[in-house]
Amino acid sequence: MRQKLQSALEASALEIEDVSYQHAGHAAVKDNANETHFNIKVVSPKFEGQNLVKRHRMVYGLLSDELNSGLHAISIVAKTPKESES
Repeated sequence: MRQKLQSALEASALEIEDVSYQHAGHAAVKDNANETHFNIKVVSPKFEGQNLVKRHRMVYGLLSDELNSGLHAISIVAKTPKESES
């Protein structure tokens, strides 16, 4: 996941936090012991001129394989370098 996001988005900052433990026992992931929930914070120049929905779609698109093979949910904070300064 990290490699895909880093290379495709040319990220200047990337934080990926596994928060699957917060959802242990939930019906959707009850029988899944894998990592299923992540918080992602990414700063990328590729987000320039893109609204929030388009930024999220970019991230979801890059992680489509993971989402189709057990990744259940991601929380995304996607900023441009200028936005991350403030």
